Amino acid sequence: MSKKTVLFVCIGNACRSQMAETFARAYGSDVLDVASAGLAPAVSIPELTVRVILEKNLRMEGQYPKPLDTWAGTVFDVAINLSGRPLPPGVASEVETWPVSDPIGRDELFHRQTRDEIEGLVMRLIIASRAGRSAGLPRPAPPSRSIEPAATPAGSGAPEPSPRRRKFLR
Repeated sequence: MSKKTVLFVCIGNACRSQMAETFARAYGSDVLDVASAGLAPAVSIPELTVRVILEKNLRMEGQYPKPLDTWAGTVFDVAINLSGRPLPPGVASEVETWPVSDPIGRDELFHRQTRDEIEGLVMRLIIASRAGRSAGLPRPAPPSRSIEPAATPAGSGAPEPSPRRRKFLR
């Protein structure tokens, strides 16, 4: 199975899309080739973003805000739009919108909540990719709900998530 190419896009490519790229690289490199970009890239990744990712024992070394033009000529399988704005046509074969609030200018707690929300969404993307689903990526759950694995229809042959994974997804 070839890896799915995914582009995470937000406004500044400084927080949300950088967090998503970090989680996808760390947890899903077996099924995803990932990149990120911004519609109006920031100058740098805020220290607070780097710090809350480091709390997950992950590093953002080598990552920096990039304009969408960086990927001109590349058509990704999926673009994950975290920007809240329309993406230009032709960026990806499929566009998914994740309505995650921008943590820029917000406090550390809000950054952590954003980080955790993005981590859950990226994990759902990875699980769907490992299951071989090529379309219909998981829709984000409202932030107040737990993300639960989808029920497996009886006799479908799809494996149940391990108890460890079920615990992680709660």
